[in-house]
Amino acid sequence: MTKTGLALLSVVVGLLAPTARTFAAATPAPASNPPPADRPPRAPGGFGGPIQLQPDDKPAFDDPPAGSDTKRDGIPHGRLEMVEYESKTVGTTRKMQVYTPPGYSKDQKYPVLYLLHGIGGDETEWQRFAHPDALLDNLIADAKAVPMIVVMPNGRAQKNDRAEGNVFAGGPAFAAFERDLLDDVIPAIESRYSVQADREHRALAGLSMGGGQSLNFGLAHLDTFAWVGGFSSAPNTKPPEQLVPDPAAATRSLKLLWLSCGNKDGLIRISQGVHAYLKEKGVPHVWHVDGNGHDAKHWRNSLWLFAQRLFKPAV
Repeated sequence: MTKTGLALLSVVVGLLAPTARTFAAATPAPASNPPPADRPPRAPGGFGGPIQLQPDDKPAFDDPPAGSDTKRDGIPHGRLEMVEYESKTVGTTRKMQVYTPPGYSKDQKYPVLYLLHGIGGDETEWQRFAHPDALLDNLIADAKAVPMIVVMPNGRAQKNDRAEGNVFAGGPAFAAFERDLLDDVIPAIESRYSVQADREHRALAGLSMGGGQSLNFGLAHLDTFAWVGGFSSAPNTKPPEQLVPDPAAATRSLKLLWLSCGNKDGLIRISQGVHAYLKEKGVPHVWHVDGNGHDAKHWRNSLWLFAQRLFKPAV
């Protein structure tokens, strides 16, 4: 597992006290003797609960080819820039990274993907391990994704929004980001960029803590987002019955609901529970389980797969 993955794993558990206590109770102290052969495997380091894979827990798609997020010569490139906006929710000026696709022009209207980070990250986290600008440039050049704007805000809605000190104390700030996203981030983007400002052209997705935020906020605001994705969503994810209280409305409104996780991720039970509920209620969705853990490779691969399915007619 990467250092990024380990760092995120170490802090997610402490985010919500009840969930942390549940994990602590479920995770025994290391023993000198090996566990019984019939005991379900755990994630590396003993993180999270036991991993109990179900028949549905399989890849829906092949992994990306090598170099999917490597900058290629000979193709058009978009632009990645850091922009500031005034947050009424937080009461300060905040930052977010914005990708505009190759050939961006105010004469064209673009759909927007709002892409959220994990509890140990900030507005630069995606760029550190996935290079979304290169990844999108490559997909667009290969006609696998439509030209889109990608917005990477800071999901920690507090004045000191750095991932420093006691990151556990930032839990309420991640919840408060719901209002910052809806009331400040989206209006700022739609006032500065040439976008298609309707639900059919807005997507929300994220990794780990950001995956939980995306499911929580996206599914609660189907009038704002039609495309929602959670990549190895963390314990901040609401129970499925709260996420989708009206399965029929979700079915009518959503263009795509994406859930993914790695089969070596000790948090897989969270996404498994959402998938099982959606399946029981007949809500169409993608359930993709690959061979990774709670790590950068899963998140990078998930973005590559998810982006190709955005803002296109159902097939």
